[in-house]
Amino acid sequence: MSPHTAKSTKQRRATPERFPVLLTFDLDAELLWTARDTKNWKRPIALSQGSYGYREGVPRILNLLAKYGVNCTFFVPGMIIERNREVVKEIHAAGHEIAHHSYSHRWVESLTPQEEREEFEKTIDLISGLTGRKPLGYRSPAAEFSLQTMDLLLEYGFLYSSNFFDRDSPYKHVVNGKKTELIELPFAWVLDDAPFFLYSIQLTGRVMMPPSAVFEHWSAEFDTLYAENKCFVLAMHPQLIGRPSRITLLERLIRYIRSHKRSWVARCDEVAQTFRERL
Repeated sequence: MSPHTAKSTKQRRATPERFPVLLTFDLDAELLWTARDTKNWKRPIALSQGSYGYREGVPRILNLLAKYGVNCTFFVPGMIIERNREVVKEIHAAGHEIAHHSYSHRWVESLTPQEEREEFEKTIDLISGLTGRKPLGYRSPAAEFSLQTMDLLLEYGFLYSSNFFDRDSPYKHVVNGKKTELIELPFAWVLDDAPFFLYSIQLTGRVMMPPSAVFEHWSAEFDTLYAENKCFVLAMHPQLIGRPSRITLLERLIRYIRSHKRSWVARCDEVAQTFRERL
């Protein structure tokens, strides 16, 4: 655990009176397109939709998070670290966690067992080289696992996963009948910006919801989870939430969250460590 994480966890340890809020960002960039079709590497307009994420979206997001003094988690594929190292370094330098999001963003169903292992190891090495420590968290592309993914997470010593949809509170995974120390930070598609905002000719998503409607969805989810003292995990993508009209949605949501006195907006590693000690 880095000094930053240890200090933050000690000072802001969750209690039954604290409601965990995890604002997370998947920095897929161009890989959202190339992972589906490698021919997109030769389609500059398609790629430009992804590069918007780190060229415009990330700066807006970092400025907004700094404005409210919020530290969050960015799930980053290894290939993005290779291609945009300075951007990822800036995210890390701002106090945000860099977590594992595969290497190429290829869906796990297209990988052999050896290729999946190589994707894990490449990105572990890249994140370690940039941040000085191994990544503690993992989110898979399209939130899907192979039959060996869970074993790889345990083998490589991950603290948490943020992939499953089966609960509203963090929990420890049970693997082969044995309770492990691997924490799950579950989320849901309703708490992801892609179903509302992903419009692309090349991809299956062709949706453009007004930010006000999305705020209605997200705030309603927050209200019930807050009342039940569960956990709020929001997954976003800089190329989507970083648009001018949508960054105002995120600011409105942050202000709404902060108006609730028990809200604890934190990095995934901070929350996972707290729940590992508690569960």
